Amino acid sequence: MAVPLLLLLLLAMFAGSDAAFCVCKPGTPDAMMQKAIDYACSKGADCAQTTQGGPCYGNGNKVAVCSYICNSYFQSRSSMGATCDFGGVATLTSTDPSSGTCKFASGPR
Repeated sequence: MAVPLLLLLLLAMFAGSDAAFCVCKPGTPDAMMQKAIDYACSKGADCAQTTQGGPCYGNGNKVAVCSYICNSYFQSRSSMGATCDFGGVATLTSTDPSSGTCKFASGPR
């Protein structure tokens, strides 16, 4: 009877950890984040959601905008070998950065 309880505890601990999000690192210089944004947008990332008035504009918060755009690029291209690095600007996390009406796509870790 202890084994099923242990199994349930383990499942609860690891539930939801299979999602991966690509986010920009706070403290990264704006110029580096802008370079990542420009690259991802030029390669087909969903950049429209981050324009002023869009659900992911985040009051122009550069880290939030960069994260949404880099994640969009990463999710659409990871199956083709794309990584979440962008010259050291971004990193993978299992924590969903979605907020309010701004929903981040996720993929397997």
